[in-house]
Amino acid sequence: MRPLILWRHEARRAGWAALLGPPIAVALGVAAALANPLPGETTTARILLGALEMAVPLAAGVACASLVGQDPAVELQLTAPTPYRVTLLRRAGVTLGWTAAVAALTAVGLIATGWWARWPANHGVLVGQLTWVAPTVGLSGLGFAAGAVFRSPAAAGALVTTLWAIQQFFADAAQQHLPGRLLYLFATTRGTVPGDWTANRLTLLGVGAALIALAMVVLGRSERLIDGEDA
Repeated sequence: MRPLILWRHEARRAGWAALLGPPIAVALGVAAALANPLPGETTTARILLGALEMAVPLAAGVACASLVGQDPAVELQLTAPTPYRVTLLRRAGVTLGWTAAVAALTAVGLIATGWWARWPANHGVLVGQLTWVAPTVGLSGLGFAAGAVFRSPAAAGALVTTLWAIQQFFADAAQQHLPGRLLYLFATTRGTVPGDWTANRLTLLGVGAALIALAMVVLGRSERLIDGEDA
C-alpha cells in the first residue's frame, strides 16, 4: 500500500472524533471569547489561549482513548504482517498530527493578531507553544494507555475527562504540592508557582511519552485484544 493511501486509511479509521474534535474545540474557544461578558483584552486573550491549553488537549485525549476497540475483526488484524500495535500507533500519530496542525494554525493566528502577547504569561512565541503541546501529549498518552488497558473507548474516555475535570475544579489543591504542580495541565492560563512552568511542561511531555510506551507494551500482548481470553 502506498504511503499516502495508507495514511488516508488510518485517518478514516481514527474516526470523526479525531478529525472534528480539535477544530470544534478551537471554535468553541473563539465563541467563548467573543461572548465574554467581562471587559478587558487580557481576559479575552486568556480565554483564547485557554482554548489551546484546555479544549484542544481534551479533544485529542478523548480521540486517542477511542482508538483501541474500533476494529470489528481484531483477530484478522493480529494475523496481518504489520503488528496491530503499530497500526494503532499510526492512528495515534494521525490524531496527534492533525491536532498539532490545528493548534499551530490557531497559535499563528493569535500571534499575528496580537492576542498571544496580550496574555502576560504567554512565555514567548516559541517556548510558549508548550502551552498546548505539553497537555496534548500528556492527555493523549493517558487516553491511549487507558484504551490499551481497559479495551473500552468509553472507559478510557471517561478517565481522560474525569482527570481533566478534577484539575479544573480543584486547581488550588493541585498547586499545594510539587507533584500536583508538575502534573497540572493548565499552568499557562490558570497559573502555577513562579519557576515551575518549564518543569511542569517537561513533566507532562515525559509522562505522555511514558504512557504511550506503556500502551505499546500492553498492546503487544495480543491475548488482551481478543474477547474471551484472559489478559
